[in-house]
Amino acid sequence: MLLPKLSIQLKKRLILAHVAIAVVLSGGTIGFYFIEGLSWFESLYFATATVTTVGYGDIVPVTRAGKLFTVWLMLIGVGTVLYALSLLAQSFIQAEILNALGIRRRNREMEKLSNHYIICGAGRVGRRVIKSLESDKLTYVVMEIDPKKIEMLNDPAFVVEGDATIDKNLKRAGVEKATGLAACLSDDAQNVYVALTARDMNSNLHIVARAVEDEAEPKLIRAGANRVVSPTIMGSLGMARSLTRPAIADFMDSIVAENLDLVFEEIKISHNSPYIGVPLRDTNFSHELNLLIVAIRRLDGEMIFNPQSSLKILDGDLLIVIGKAEGLKELLGQ
Repeated sequence: MLLPKLSIQLKKRLILAHVAIAVVLSGGTIGFYFIEGLSWFESLYFATATVTTVGYGDIVPVTRAGKLFTVWLMLIGVGTVLYALSLLAQSFIQAEILNALGIRRRNREMEKLSNHYIICGAGRVGRRVIKSLESDKLTYVVMEIDPKKIEMLNDPAFVVEGDATIDKNLKRAGVEKATGLAACLSDDAQNVYVALTARDMNSNLHIVARAVEDEAEPKLIRAGANRVVSPTIMGSLGMARSLTRPAIADFMDSIVAENLDLVFEEIKISHNSPYIGVPLRDTNFSHELNLLIVAIRRLDGEMIFNPQSSLKILDGDLLIVIGKAEGLKELLGQ
């Protein structure tokens, strides 16, 4: 788990402690160099032994001025260094306490999560998924075993540092109450195991799994994944489209990059929706909201592409819509 950020006041105290130690050691080193005629290294060594109260006795002041300077350094320097060291110790202890309290608080909050998303793996693919969820302001839990990859994340709210293939870690992430799970691990066997375990723990969970090799796709489907995505295949198809159909590729890239302010969305028609039984031509999708119904998925799984204007909307339909973001927000707010 990531350590909490230190407060500004605590950071200032840490800087002050380091500066105080550096000033005392520098002053002692310079004093012994000019007063006692020691080398720079011996002067630093003697100053360090003095302010830390070690006092080996292998180097001692010879001149009267050197002894007086040593007395001054012990009275001023020892207290300053001890105070600075206490500040450093206090800072580390405070950080550990804040970290422990933060972990407990996040664990309590994680236990209350529901209808959230779980991202297994915070590698390159996982971080892209996380970025998309953040842009949509959706709640998610990250599961990652590598602390270095966790540190690369942009301060996620909920993190389970551990192996995603272990049942207890999935339970900690709230898989039983989650809406969806993305298995983004770099090993197909691990993604199969994650999909199999998660499906056993939540039969309604929507699972999207990453496939590194083409042969892994049917195994992931049998393990319980609803959809399988292969970045290699998608990347190669994108390159082929850019090569042979550049205009289509530019349009698709513009949608993905939101350069045209166009977004895809799926709208679930609930039982109390005013659109039930209404033909598409009589809705406000096109003329008021400037939205285009690309497809409709019926409750039985039938997919209707480019539906006719006379087609009636039924209870449980899933509308695949493309249009301006403001139009979609207005539709979702109805």
